[in-house]
Formats: sequence, structure tokens, C-alpha cells
Amino acid sequence: MEKFAWLIPALPLIGFLFSIFFGKKVSKTVVASVASIFVLIPFILTVAIFIPFISVAEAEAIRIPLLEWINIGKLTVNYSIQLDQLSLMMMLVITGVGFLIHVYSAGYMHDDDGFHRFFAYLNLFIFFMLVLVMGSNFLMLFIGWEGVGLCSYLLIGFWYKNMDYNKAANKAFIMNRIGDLGLLLGIFLIYLRFSSFEYSRIAYEAIDIAIGDPIITTITILLFIGAIGKSAQLPLFTWLPDAMAGPTPVSALIHAATMVTAGVYLIIRTNILFTLAPFTQEIIMFVGLATALFAATIGLKQNDIKKVLAYSTVSQLGYMFFALGLGAYTAAYFHLFTHAFFKALLFLGSGSVIHAMSGEQDLRKMGGLKKALPITHATFLIGTIAIAGLPPLAGFFSKDQILASAFAHHPVLWIMGVLGALMTAFYMFRLYYLAFHGSFRGTHEQEHHLHESPKTMTFPLVILAVMSVIAGFVNVPEVLGGGHWLDNFFTPLLAGTTLILEENVHAHLSHTVEYILMGSSVLAVLAVIFYARIRYKNNGHVPAEDSEPMSFLERLLSKKYYVDELYDSIVSNPVVKGAGLLYNYIEVNFIDRIVNGVGQLVVLSSRTARFMQTGNVGFYIFAMVIGALVILAANTFLH
Repeated sequence: MEKFAWLIPALPLIGFLFSIFFGKKVSKTVVASVASIFVLIPFILTVAIFIPFISVAEAEAIRIPLLEWINIGKLTVNYSIQLDQLSLMMMLVITGVGFLIHVYSAGYMHDDDGFHRFFAYLNLFIFFMLVLVMGSNFLMLFIGWEGVGLCSYLLIGFWYKNMDYNKAANKAFIMNRIGDLGLLLGIFLIYLRFSSFEYSRIAYEAIDIAIGDPIITTITILLFIGAIGKSAQLPLFTWLPDAMAGPTPVSALIHAATMVTAGVYLIIRTNILFTLAPFTQEIIMFVGLATALFAATIGLKQNDIKKVLAYSTVSQLGYMFFALGLGAYTAAYFHLFTHAFFKALLFLGSGSVIHAMSGEQDLRKMGGLKKALPITHATFLIGTIAIAGLPPLAGFFSKDQILASAFAHHPVLWIMGVLGALMTAFYMFRLYYLAFHGSFRGTHEQEHHLHESPKTMTFPLVILAVMSVIAGFVNVPEVLGGGHWLDNFFTPLLAGTTLILEENVHAHLSHTVEYILMGSSVLAVLAVIFYARIRYKNNGHVPAEDSEPMSFLERLLSKKYYVDELYDSIVSNPVVKGAGLLYNYIEVNFIDRIVNGVGQLVVLSSRTARFMQTGNVGFYIFAMVIGALVILAANTFLH
């Protein structure tokens, strides 16, 4: 089946072209069906390649050259596909979750005038995301990297008539460019060091490099800067909450399950380089932990249902980077994998709530939705339990593996990780109880129109809920009777790292210690959930309106630590004012005056010169004679 792998990215591209050129000429049903099928077929093809691949113990990567791209001197770069443990797992998530979101969008966007355009952008995003994870070299990764950034801009600003949405799209695009510059510089430095862009050659040559090599450290820092921008880590995280301006399916696909995890993918893909740079790993660990805790505290006081989930996404991405910094690459991917399902479920569930509430997103105006939206309620509860990390749902296993790695590194890091998990459980159950329990706090008209979403929206919710329950079983730890399947599956991918470290990060944790760590974290989470239930279930402690008095801490959290205002004051405003000064004093008073002066000089001189054109032949003969005399005189005196 590998020979058909090129169809996996090609079909979504064809779907994009169909929707763009023929979308207005066919029905919405045809547009949605074609776009969805052209993501479903790649998922089926991926499964067909994946099943025989996992049947081979420690299967080697399959590289499929497609076309020659660059051939200059010693530099040869091909459009080529690499199928290995990481790319195949990513392809399953992208196409599987992507298909469900396409189906959901058919119902959610049904009445939108830009229906065909929306599906075109979704298909284009799937294409670029597949290019990003399937390419065998850094240049193909960069094409996909920039492509998903473009699609993010198009989808965030999809409702372009709203200027606030356009500003959010611009913000995402510009902040990502900061990280992308770091990535590009890192790729250039990789070529200078390895004379290649191919992952396989870089991994092979890196084995002989000494740990702490300054060039490798510089490369990894630059790559991490790229990951910070794309995966919304401190300090480049503020674009992601604003990106909630896009339609809810966009939030689920791009800003929960796929695009924002590209930074995690990048670091896992180049794991051997980061293992050789312990200084960079320390930076990643602290940035990830800081992001997880910082975003979680903000999520405690947000009242927009999508903003809560947005800061939750930033926090969970911080957890992934925390694991990467610890060197727990499999744990980081495991959490990426489980997070894709329960966070996509939560975003789509919030979309179902917003759909029922006629566009309302404020939790203070919801309540009592449990009866009116039974399927949405049940699936949303499953997603909430999963992200809170309660067994046996998916989030428990992946968070436990990260926390075990943190404890093995240092107990204080475990405590900080558990603190983040407790805040996650609190703000998610706060959201759940405010939305689905108590009495309805919206308008009478909203209450009258409350209804469950159509089957095209509830079907993906049910499938994602099932995956949120079972996805964690792909890597059940030995202490719970499992075999660490994902760890074993990723062994060839991490072979270079294993050779360098020659140790297992879990080797010195006994089963007793693991039981204690699991039990204590689960009990703490249950206590937090119980507190949230008491506080919010029956309309208790409904958040105050923005105009009502708040404590200093409440206002600080609700205003997101004033980070956006800080960036405006120290970055945006100085740039805007500086540009205004340059415009007024350099552009207008200097450059424009020179340009306008030249134009005016030409006009004045031509006005004067035109009097010489009298139409009198005698005058022309006289002028010609005078000219000839001047030339003769010049020749005589100059020589």
C-alpha cells in the first residue's frame, strides 16, 4: 500500500480545488460530501499502511521519493515521503479527527454563505498538515509549516466582515512569523552543519556529536523558537485565545488537535538533536511548565466557553513541552494523541452548546442545558473527565506518564505538574457545571429555542467520546498490567537518543512509588472536582458581570494578567507611533517633497520650453544656425 501513500496528501488538495472552483455551482451537500470523502479515503489508506507496519517489530522508516526538487552542486532535495512510527501516528490523528470535524462542519456551517469556501480551507489545511508530517526533510516540513499558518489565517478570519476577527487573524499570522524566523534560521544552520536537510542523514551523523556541542545547542534553541510560535508557548501564546474568533470547527481542528501540536512534532522528530543539547532541554522544560501553570490560572476566571478551552489548550501544550524538556518524548506524543480526541470533543461540544444558544458563548448566560442537550451533555462530560485525568479515561494515562517522568527528574517538578492538573480539573468542571447544571440564566427566547444539534454534529461527538475513553489504552503502564505499547512502538524513532543516554527514564521508579503517585494525584483531582461541584452546580457563585466589583486577583486573572495590554504598550504602540513619525517627517516632509519637487520641476520646465515651439519656420532655421555656431565655438575654444 505504500506506493499509494502520495494519494494521502493529494486527495485533500483535490478536494480544495473542487470546492474553490465548483463549490458555488453544486449543492452544499455535494461540497460537504466531496470534502469529507477526500479526507476519509486518506484515513483509510493510512490505516491500510499502518496495520502491516505495526506487525513488524521495530520496523524501519519507509522513504518514497516522488519528484526531484533542487539539484544544485552538492545540494539535492526531493519531494519525498517518510513513513515511520511518528508520521503514521500523526497521519491517523490528522485524517481521523479531520474527517469527523468535516462531518460536524456540514451541520454547523450549513446556513453560512461561505460554506464552500470554508470546506475549501479545511481541505487545504489537511493537505498542508499532511505535507508537514509526511515529508522526509526539513524543507518539506517548512512548506507544510507555512501552509498551515496560511490556512490558520484564512480560517480565523473566515468571517472577514467583522474587523475584530480580522485583527485576530492578523495577530495569529504575525506572532507565528516570529517563531517561523527562528525555525528558518535553525534549518539554515542544520544545512551548514550536516550538509543535508534529510532527517535520516542528520540522525545518523548526530550520533557521533558530543553532548553540549555549541552548534547543536544553537540549532535546537532556534527550532524551539519556531515551536514556541506555532504551539503557543510563553511568550508567544496570546494569539491562540484570540483565534477563537474563527468558527468552532476551526478551533477543534487547528487549535486543539493538529496545527498547534506541530511544535511538539518538530521536537520529537529531531529528538536526537535535543538530547545532545541538555541546556535547551532545561529551557523547554521550564518554559513548558511555566506555560502550563500560567495558562491554567487564567482559565480559572474566563467566562467565554471557548476562551476557557483555548487557555486549556495552551496549558495542555505546556504539559507536552514539559515532557519534551524532561526527555520523555513518548510521553509528550502520548499526551498529544489523547489530547487530540478529548479537546476536539470539548471544542465541538462547545460548538453544539453555542449552536443551541443562538450564538451565545458567555457561561454566565447558560445553565440547565443538561435536559435540552442530552447527547452534547453526556459527551461533554466524558471529555471533561478525560482532560481532568481520571481513570480509566485517556487523559489519565498520558498525564500519569508525564508526571512519572517529572517525579523521576525531581519531586518538586511532580508537585508543580500536579498543581497544573488540579487547576485543569477545577476550571473544566466549573465550565461543565455552569453550562449544564442549575437553572437557565439566558433570555426567554434562547430558552424557547434550545434544542439538540443535528446528527451530523452529534455523530462526531459520540465517536470522539468513545476515543476519549479508549485512546489511553495504547500505552498502559506495566504497573497497571500493560506493556507500554507506544514506548515499544517508538523504539526505532528514539534509537539515537537511547544510544546517547543508555538509560530508561522510568527505570528507577518502583511500582510502589508509581501507585502512590497515581493514587495521590487522582484523590487530589477528585477533591477539586467535588469542590467545583459544591461551588457551581446549583447556580452558586455564578461569575460576576464585568461591570461588577472584583477583587484584585479576580480582575487580574479575568484580564489575563494584562499581557495583551503589556504587549501593546511595549511592542505594538511604539512600532505604530514610530511608523507614524517616520511617515510624517521622513515620508511626507522629505521623500514626498523630493518626488513632488522633481515632478513640479518637469512641469515648470516643460511649460517654459513649450514657448520655443512657435511653428515659425524662420525661427527654427535661426535656432539651428545659432546651435551650429555654438557647437563650432565650443570645439574651437575647447581644443
